[in-house]
Amino acid sequence: MSGRHSVEKIGGTSMAATDTVFENVLIGGREGADLYGRVFVVSAYSGITDLLLEHKKSGEAGVYGHFVSDEPDAPWREALTRVHAAMRERNAGMLANAQSRAEADRFVAGRISALEIYLEDLDRLRAHGHFLLTEPLATMREMLSGLGEAHSAHSTALLLRDRGVNAVFVDLTGWQDGASMELDERITKALAPLDLTAQLPIVTGYAASKGGTVRRYDRGYSEIIFSRIAVLTEAREAIIHKEFHLSSADPKLVGEGKARKIGRTNYDVADQLANLGMEAIHPGAGRGLRQAGIAFRVCNTFDREDEGTLICGDYVSDKPRVEIVTGKRSLLALQFFEQDMVGEKGYDAAILEALTRHKAWIVSKSSNANTITHYLASKAATVRKVIADLEERYPSATISAHSVAMVSVIGSDISAPGLVATAMTALNDAGICVLGLQHQMRNVDVQFLVEPGDYDATIRTLHDALVVADFAAPAESEAA
Repeated sequence: MSGRHSVEKIGGTSMAATDTVFENVLIGGREGADLYGRVFVVSAYSGITDLLLEHKKSGEAGVYGHFVSDEPDAPWREALTRVHAAMRERNAGMLANAQSRAEADRFVAGRISALEIYLEDLDRLRAHGHFLLTEPLATMREMLSGLGEAHSAHSTALLLRDRGVNAVFVDLTGWQDGASMELDERITKALAPLDLTAQLPIVTGYAASKGGTVRRYDRGYSEIIFSRIAVLTEAREAIIHKEFHLSSADPKLVGEGKARKIGRTNYDVADQLANLGMEAIHPGAGRGLRQAGIAFRVCNTFDREDEGTLICGDYVSDKPRVEIVTGKRSLLALQFFEQDMVGEKGYDAAILEALTRHKAWIVSKSSNANTITHYLASKAATVRKVIADLEERYPSATISAHSVAMVSVIGSDISAPGLVATAMTALNDAGICVLGLQHQMRNVDVQFLVEPGDYDATIRTLHDALVVADFAAPAESEAA
């Protein structure tokens, strides 16, 4: 495997739109040999991982959450039953071939039955009260995660076979194989026997690895698997199929008619998006592709004819421009003020150590002679623990946390003269008070700190002033 194939990932929301995925991505009008030369990494169907672990946004307990809570009457059993029912319902809705549907149902039933036995054993062990279950619980979380991806990959391979495609289900979950491998070793071993010119691998978006894949990458594991497969097989291109275009702003905020597909950008911009939690690509996954020199493309599953947005290491826009306006609606600004800080060293390191120990997510940072401010995407409880630690160490310091929103204008080159002045004038005219501003010398992003209630208006205002106006200018000059 070297250089002539693509590695492509299909996200969970796109996977749930089965007919569209087949029509636009998996088949996409191809026939014969054109169907091959691709490797697909698939996420669990939308909502399934939430049922298995916990809801990604609300935190509502799934099987794992119920089991860890050790609630009376073992509601984890009911949660596992709901997962089984959801998977069978998905099979019934997708697989018209009765034989394939029966095979898919047997596959799911076998895995859920084995998981239930494992959970029952852990439950009995826990009842004795003499065992520390930290490691077994971590293993259970890995196994539950792998179930969602195994189900989607297995059923997708069956559907493709029903349509005459030589699809191969590639199971990286380590299900009952007893082998302890590093991630790269497991991937290489599983893919080595395949002939990409005549087989279409459908690979689980979860892979078992020493130390735990979920433990290391949390819910971003499928993009890491996708990236490692592309790097290890020396892919020509890596493609993620999402339910949206990588656009200049959220169309729901600025309007469908105003949002522009980015088209081309670089990994530096992708890093800024990842730092803000935007779903372009996991930073670890992007790092691997960038270091290997593999171009990365984000495509819209529902727009078959569009080439999407290509992300390369060396791209710079032909003229300075803002490519995207995005941000974080809710941050906590941790402000550390110490009058005696001037000329003294060590404060920075101590604050960073406390933030690292409590696993606070640092989005940005600023400082002056006697104040250091970190902008954190962390829970208030986490920040309170950080403050308590720092107050104990620096009793004379004034330490506080304030809610803010951050809006960032980002581009591969935003060195246009007057850009910040234009932005500030637009915000002032819109009645938006800027609490703070950060502009790095590398001219990749400018961060505006505003009140949380002004977040939506700031996105719309900056997008109109810096993106819509920029796109409109060439058209106006041509018309003249």
